Amino acid sequence: MLSQPISPLDGRYAYKLEKHQHYFSEMALMRGRCLAELYYVLALNETGLFEPLNDAEKANIQDAIDNFSEADYNRIKEIENTTKHDVKACEIFLRERTQLRDVNLLHFALTSEDVNNLAHTFLLKEYLEDLHLPQIESVLNKLADLADRWKAIPFPSRTHGQKASPSTAGKELAVFINRILRVYKKLKEFKFYGKLNGAVGNYSAMLSAFPDFDWLTFSHNFLKKHGLEPNLATTQIEDHDTWAAYFNLTRQINNIVMDLDVDCWLYISKDLFSEKSQENEVGSSTMPHKVNPINFENSEGNLMFSNSMLGMLSDKLCRSRMQRDLSDSTVERNMGVALSHSYLGLSETLRGLNKLQINEPLCREELDDSPELLAEPIQTILKIVGVNDPYTLLKKASRGKKPTRESLTELVNSLDIDQAIKDRCNNLQTIDYIGDAVRICDLVLEELKAAL
Repeated sequence: MLSQPISPLDGRYAYKLEKHQHYFSEMALMRGRCLAELYYVLALNETGLFEPLNDAEKANIQDAIDNFSEADYNRIKEIENTTKHDVKACEIFLRERTQLRDVNLLHFALTSEDVNNLAHTFLLKEYLEDLHLPQIESVLNKLADLADRWKAIPFPSRTHGQKASPSTAGKELAVFINRILRVYKKLKEFKFYGKLNGAVGNYSAMLSAFPDFDWLTFSHNFLKKHGLEPNLATTQIEDHDTWAAYFNLTRQINNIVMDLDVDCWLYISKDLFSEKSQENEVGSSTMPHKVNPINFENSEGNLMFSNSMLGMLSDKLCRSRMQRDLSDSTVERNMGVALSHSYLGLSETLRGLNKLQINEPLCREELDDSPELLAEPIQTILKIVGVNDPYTLLKKASRGKKPTRESLTELVNSLDIDQAIKDRCNNLQTIDYIGDAVRICDLVLEELKAAL
């Protein structure tokens, strides 16, 4: 029977996620484990506790770090078929690969979780820096491009799905830039924790061999050298609280982008936004005219699925029975699934934004046809000149009704107020009633520029 992928990540979407294999495949995990083991050997070599590595051994170690291959991975899996233990298989493989004279340097006084927590964390850190942050930057830059071009275009806002005070299209997009940027800054400064402290987190085996050596300081320096924060007190496992923090920040980004997806979808449904049609694309199997907002829909679905998994990972991976249980092992292997669906979601949003157009004439027409939106500024102006309860006055004139420009003018002119105030109210235009939207948009764009 022809082998077929079960997951769409390895099937339908595989061509979009080729780079993700470097971080989340089984081969990637084995690479991460080997990196942890080899970095540790190099660090041990600097302690002076063991016979120094010779040049050939150092060269072999560096080659194993720099050139982990598919053949290396296959050899580890071959060994694992016998050992039935993946970390031990990596250790045995590295004995062969590095040809160390003292093979006891490999995995010296470590527990499997010392290697596993570092392997997964190295991969998550690489993914965050190499793919995740740059993708968020791409979304921010595209939103910034649209916001800058549309910052002064009057836009019909909605609250509770009903017409509300106008804004500008650019400022509405600046809201999403502002929200995403706050989380982006946290991700850019994010530090993962790690542990390298033995079977129950007390450096016991290490101290049994070299009781006078400061293994705690050694471990902390090792972790900091490789870009991690030392977790001072752990059980056999690193608690994964920073994994959960990373997943939760990713969920925040997902939620904000889903909000953007839905708003774009709704504005497209009202013809305020549209998408550029592609020559050979098909919108419907029966309705030739359709240009479906499928990118925003695909994004929403992928982000919802990602969030359901990220939530489960955040909950599960922070818990372990006493020192250690293995219920987390199979769960950890799905971190890449959750993050890949997030990546797909943001990719689809970016595709949608790249096709997005604004229907400026319709935006202006809808605002021109909505004089009731002037009830807010009129009643606010009347408050400062002492008119009794102007809110109720305008409410009676506009709530549940369709006031005309003429009826609002007539109401204002009937009041006993200065002519200058009457003129001020009567000269109001819905398309100009945008407050400080343009400046808000510019300030958000300046903050984004400074952050990137």
